[in-house]
Amino acid sequence: MTYLIVGLGNPGKTYDDTRHNVGFRVIKALAAKLGITFRPSLVRAKGSLSEGNIRDKKAYLLLPLTYMNESGIAVRKCADYYKIPIERVIVVTDDVALPFGQLRLRAQGSCGGHNGLRSIEAHLGTQEYSRLRIGVSNREEGDLADYVLSKFSQEEQRALPDVVASAIEALELWLTEGNEAAMQKTNK
Repeated sequence: MTYLIVGLGNPGKTYDDTRHNVGFRVIKALAAKLGITFRPSLVRAKGSLSEGNIRDKKAYLLLPLTYMNESGIAVRKCADYYKIPIERVIVVTDDVALPFGQLRLRAQGSCGGHNGLRSIEAHLGTQEYSRLRIGVSNREEGDLADYVLSKFSQEEQRALPDVVASAIEALELWLTEGNEAAMQKTNK
């Protein structure tokens, strides 16, 4: 069985350390842990793609290069090309409704106003795909777009390695133990 693990974010150095790119950050850290590298794959995925084995499960790691609001194009293209069914797809993304660092794993659900998830729903034609949301906290005031495209504070930057490690652990649980067990252990 083959799995697809997608990190949401925007391509380019400008966005590297922003709240909106925490999904990219997690997937890049997972690839580094596995010792695998990304390569552009515009034909197969419209993104940067890597493949490896995670606890004896074959998985493709995808970083869409379509920008956040069109993430569904890359997810659909990759899932179709590699014939990966929806139940073996998980998306890692930021969530402003969760406190910083809190993880929420779900087997399905609404986009909750997140444009990347909205695009994925539109292109997959369903809300029934797994998602791991990572809390990036909510803004006190100001524009939401400006907030999610802002950098993490110095205090948050210091805590991010632990958050990323917890997210990777949740993904490994999802792969090896399935949604229910992973949700019980992750959604504390």
